Amino acid sequence: MTSTEPRIDPALAALADAILIPPFPGTTPPLWVRRALERGLAGVTLFGSNVVGDTASLTAALRSATAIEPVIAIDEEGGDVTRVAYAAGSPYPGNAALGVADDVALTRGVYAAIGADLARLGINTNLAPCADVLSPGGSSVVGTRSFGSDPDLVARHVTAAVAGLQGAAVAACAKHFPGHGSTEGDSHLALATVAGTLAELRARDLPPFVAAIAAGSLAIMPGHLRVPELTGDLPATFSSAAVIGLLRGELGFDGVVISDGLEMQAVSAVHGIPRAAALAVAAGIDLICLGRDTDEAMYHAVRSALAEAVASGALAGSRLEEAADRVAGLRAWLADARQAQAGQGGATRGARGASDGASDGIGLLAARRALRQSGPVPATLANPLVIEVEPEENLAAGRFAWGFARWADVRRVDQAGDDWAADDDAAAVDGAVAVDGAVAGDSPAARDGVVAGDDVTADAIIAAAAGRPLVLAVRGADEALALVSEVLAARPDTIVVEMGIPVWVPPPGTAYLATYGASRASAQAAAEALGLAERSRA
Repeated sequence: MTSTEPRIDPALAALADAILIPPFPGTTPPLWVRRALERGLAGVTLFGSNVVGDTASLTAALRSATAIEPVIAIDEEGGDVTRVAYAAGSPYPGNAALGVADDVALTRGVYAAIGADLARLGINTNLAPCADVLSPGGSSVVGTRSFGSDPDLVARHVTAAVAGLQGAAVAACAKHFPGHGSTEGDSHLALATVAGTLAELRARDLPPFVAAIAAGSLAIMPGHLRVPELTGDLPATFSSAAVIGLLRGELGFDGVVISDGLEMQAVSAVHGIPRAAALAVAAGIDLICLGRDTDEAMYHAVRSALAEAVASGALAGSRLEEAADRVAGLRAWLADARQAQAGQGGATRGARGASDGASDGIGLLAARRALRQSGPVPATLANPLVIEVEPEENLAAGRFAWGFARWADVRRVDQAGDDWAADDDAAAVDGAVAVDGAVAGDSPAARDGVVAGDDVTADAIIAAAAGRPLVLAVRGADEALALVSEVLAARPDTIVVEMGIPVWVPPPGTAYLATYGASRASAQAAAEALGLAERSRA
């Protein structure tokens, strides 16, 4: 026992370990993680900084520490939310693009490919798909992560996503119950309230979760969301009415309920992470995700808090046992699925990272199917200048690689128009290296394109693009409307590429492309449409 490990009742400590999937830093499992796995820790959650090396060796080391298949979880939604490929951009478009294409076989194929990539790396649980129905003007934290605004459309694509992942021996986890798509707030920052009545929620938000349950999703993740008529002033994470009453009782879900990250301010700001864990388990959560920025000390604090809650009577011991039993059932499924996959020959591709989408082309094919264009979009561009407008960071996605630096002279300006920068994308974030060996922003034009000076204005953009075609790439034109409008007023021949949700309607005659996401596949589809990239066979 190390000095950081508090002395707690061994039986309660074992039960607490059985429902925790903490994170850890680096690309090899530290000693405390290996020891915790030896004594029964349920598993771990991986983030981008964990998967920049030999990930298959990392996951093999995790498995070697325990006789029972551990939960090895990650957020790999494709599109804007990618951990495995955040340094180069995902080779798969996200849910918004798949919803626009509206081909459930295609969606199933994309998620099967994502699942196969994860399985090759030894990752067995994907905290996806996002089952939120995006209301008009709804949650910015959801955005392109949603399949769309039609509950039936979202439901059928959630069904396909679950089937694709679990057919690849990777457990699916539909999120964020009971629905994050109509909230104004970001639960990373504060408790978010779901708009509308309970009756509206049933009609608008619940159908995709009903579909996920019918499809056999092994896990569901509640959001840190307040539904006044259901949860009162509590987030769903702490609400037995939401988890036990609605999700388990009314909807009949009997799988594992996984918490969203407990470091998120919606739950940790008031209670702190250890007490939040005890409250969540008491409300019906089975498996606790602590969040990216927690450490070994926090793992021990949470473990102690769960044991102390049982000892004090604040948490029923039977509830903790029930949660541990459900997680054990998930681990048994994961073990059987992995064994069956190995028996079928398994996946043996290299351990460096995920597919680049080129093996069967399904990511690029899906991105092309989703691309929409209007106005006089030219088939080819000679020496264009691409201005990329960096939006405010989406905390769920983080700073990930996006844009056109592979194919054009790119300069980036932040959403407020405050500064120019070379398009280094996110290639060096946390020391990341792109999974296929290509570094985002790896073009001489992008590296050398820094413009010194004061705040960037539309006039500065126009001057920089003098005598050249101008492309303005945005991830939410409605959020940078002043800059977009001023550029179009001066250069009506500007080509606008929307890589977020296309809320803004361009003026008549504007050359306009909408990709419904900023994945690498989506950028390539747009680059092909503009003649910046040669169209390869998909």
